[in-house]
Amino acid sequence: MEYKQTLNLPQTDFPIRANLAKVEEEFLGRWENEDIYHKIQDRNQHKSKYILHDGPPYPNGDIHLGHALNKVLKDIVVKYKSMAGFHAPYIPGWDCHGLPIETQLIKEIGDKRKDMTITEFRERCKEYALKYVETQRREFKKLGVFGEWEKPYLTIDHSYEAKIVELFGVLAEKGYVYRGLKPIHWCPTDVTALAEAEIEYEDDRSPSIYVKFEIRNSKSEINSKIKNPKLPLDLPWSIIIWTTTPWTLPANVAVAAHPELEYVLLHVQNEVYVVAEGLLEDFIKRLDLKEHKIIDKTKGKYLEGLVCKHPFVEREVPIVLDELVTLEQGTGFVHIAPGHGAEDYQVGLKYKLPIVMPVDDRGYFDETVPDFIRGKYYDESNKLITEKMKENGTLLKLEFFKHSYPHCWRCKKPVIFRATEQWFISVDKNDMRGKALKAIGHTKWFPAWGENRIRGMVETRPDWCISRQRSWGVPIPAFYCEQCGKPQMTGIFNKAIRELVLKEGTNGWFAKEAADILPPGTKCPHCGSTTWEKETDILDVWFESGSSFAAVLDGQADLYLEGSDQHRGWFQSSLLLGIGYRDKAPFKAVLTHGFTIDDKGKKMSKSLGNVINPQDVVKEYGADILRLWVASTDFRNDMAASQNILKQVREAYSKIRNTCRFLISNLYDYQTTDHRLQTTDLLEVDRWILLRLNRLIERVTKAYDEFEFHLVYHSLYDFCVNDLSAFYLDMSKDRLYCGGRDSVERRSAQFAMNEVLTTLVKLMAPILSFTAEDISRYALRVTSIFLEDMPRPDAKYLDEKLERKWETILGFREKAYRKIEELRSNKTIGAAIDAQVELLATGKELEILKSVAALLPMILIVSKVVLTEGEGEPKVSHAPGEKCQRCWLWSESVGSDKEHPTLCQRCSSVVRSIG
Repeated sequence: MEYKQTLNLPQTDFPIRANLAKVEEEFLGRWENEDIYHKIQDRNQHKSKYILHDGPPYPNGDIHLGHALNKVLKDIVVKYKSMAGFHAPYIPGWDCHGLPIETQLIKEIGDKRKDMTITEFRERCKEYALKYVETQRREFKKLGVFGEWEKPYLTIDHSYEAKIVELFGVLAEKGYVYRGLKPIHWCPTDVTALAEAEIEYEDDRSPSIYVKFEIRNSKSEINSKIKNPKLPLDLPWSIIIWTTTPWTLPANVAVAAHPELEYVLLHVQNEVYVVAEGLLEDFIKRLDLKEHKIIDKTKGKYLEGLVCKHPFVEREVPIVLDELVTLEQGTGFVHIAPGHGAEDYQVGLKYKLPIVMPVDDRGYFDETVPDFIRGKYYDESNKLITEKMKENGTLLKLEFFKHSYPHCWRCKKPVIFRATEQWFISVDKNDMRGKALKAIGHTKWFPAWGENRIRGMVETRPDWCISRQRSWGVPIPAFYCEQCGKPQMTGIFNKAIRELVLKEGTNGWFAKEAADILPPGTKCPHCGSTTWEKETDILDVWFESGSSFAAVLDGQADLYLEGSDQHRGWFQSSLLLGIGYRDKAPFKAVLTHGFTIDDKGKKMSKSLGNVINPQDVVKEYGADILRLWVASTDFRNDMAASQNILKQVREAYSKIRNTCRFLISNLYDYQTTDHRLQTTDLLEVDRWILLRLNRLIERVTKAYDEFEFHLVYHSLYDFCVNDLSAFYLDMSKDRLYCGGRDSVERRSAQFAMNEVLTTLVKLMAPILSFTAEDISRYALRVTSIFLEDMPRPDAKYLDEKLERKWETILGFREKAYRKIEELRSNKTIGAAIDAQVELLATGKELEILKSVAALLPMILIVSKVVLTEGEGEPKVSHAPGEKCQRCWLWSESVGSDKEHPTLCQRCSSVVRSIG
């Protein structure tokens, strides 16, 4: 007789192959057609809100792997929170202004830019930005990311721009905004000011020079300072400075000494050099001074007021005091150029020094400098200046070295410090800095080190330069009185601009004259004039994106989630504007992720050929593989991606999916309404797997709550591979396939497996969105898995006593398997089911084994288990009896049924019941 037809073999239409490309395309259409995202919002609208606020990317090209990483992480959070009982709408955004878009457009149009008016150019920028908004929107949706894709926030929306203008006005009214001449980072390539967040540090080769500043004071004046009648005052005396930027020397107006440092008077040949005692040894070594003698010492404070001769400009240079001077390197004297440095600027304010700025906005020297560098590029002038000082004898030493130097984050070229009239946010006005630091302490940071990182940045940051000399952005909303020149930016002035922007957008500002924007006859509050000019600078793009909380959110966001570079960018600009506008941070928690690298730890770049494009990954592997890659690594560190890594992720994905397919295929005749069992009716092994399942729920939901998605992935993977495939499912095959269709043993297994499958699909849904939805239509038969609730641990299954008991049972199973493998390797048995195992135990362990004696053959996947009181390793031998033709187990009952002589008693009973 053919007994195969009497078996309950797996049945399912769920495909063996994932075919993700087809599945993903199908569900993208279904989600859109059935409006699943808004059904989720409707379902949760009366629940507690959870708002993840999207940091807006630039729409200046196709998305890259970093974009995909960021958006998938956000989607995992939002989907989990939505399934966990929160109303978690997600509004994606785009930062449509800024230099990146301007730069990319200029690459496209080339010289045509010169023939365009500013409004024409801005229209082209807008078209360019909106084109890539559409491109990126389509690419993000292909990743399975849910959100208000048809109603995103764009920084070029009139309402958004008007909110920026309003926020600026509020800050101005509170006294945070001012205009002043200060040295700021300046990019001569892009011809604009830069904020701290727009600076990157790269190694650069720079000159290192030691220069003489000859003291011009009379003998009596020097002696009155140092008070030593034996000093060789007939010799020339020089203060020695050290610098790595010779090009800043034309702007030098002072030399700074530290008031409390000890300085030595060093007699060298026919001169006296003054240098710090703490740097004397290094100075002598670098200049290779063979003959020298210390003739006296003095504190820096006694040098104040002495006057030096500039090395090549007709200018007298006073010696001033400041504690910025250190003994880290150099000579203990710092050349002061208030137009070229923030610290120098502060010294200049203290001593009322002039701000000399001979470098124009493109980095070239103007007419105020000596002939030999006039019209030269600042970097080119380094060589000319050192040659000039070598010629006149003021250059003591020239060498070159590599050091970290600020570069523009866009053009990647070195930047300069340059004093210009700019707009600033005062971070110390109204204790903005102190309030921001307090808010940082009240914010939850993931990872925790993020708090110290941003705290250090805020503690030491300068005032925020918010003006840019570009075209594509929101104009600084200010008017200048043509008569007195004073700016106006609050009250009716701000209101007029807001009304214009709401109606026409910021292009209206550039298209209209000031008189067309302000109410007729608007008078200057200072001089009464009624003629006005508009500001021509635009706002820093970080001011625009940092205003998003005011334009998009009703209150605080629960979470900001971006790359770790945003501690100095969007997180910080949002924080400062939040403090200035609402006196609180716009976020309750901040999470940062690392950057994408290759499997060798190198940064991805086209030149290295190691770039992984998300579009290619989706096409070759599927979006769910990309999403699983995002979840598989601790994203708080840099994340490696390569073809090998993606293949490994695909293998892991296949194991998870195949486990689910096995579960589905064995539930084809299971009806939850007809076949549900009480917990007490379940086999103990099924209660154990449900215990393990609920421990999984605990681990996974905790990991989701703490944003540790790599633990979600590892927990799901380990449960599928170890608890299910390697043990529970393997040992359940006999009762599933060979047991009676409606037997308690089989229905108990199916009950547990149905619970496992339902739970797994829900737990994986935020990560494997397409696959979870695909499985649910074959197994759960719900409208969408995302309209279901996230599982919560069920107390009735969390039996710690049972947990400890099964630790003992599984320990014996492990011992038995080692012995079984020995017999298999020496060919005594062919498979585990050929074996009989004798387990030796005493006391409590023996009682535990006896309590599950009937289940032990199934647990060990052997034909027979004998329990013996005693100590020692398990004993394994070939099982007695004959092999049953239906279940392949060896049994002494084979042959007892004359009608089915090749079957064991269990199988013959099942076959007879089928008839």
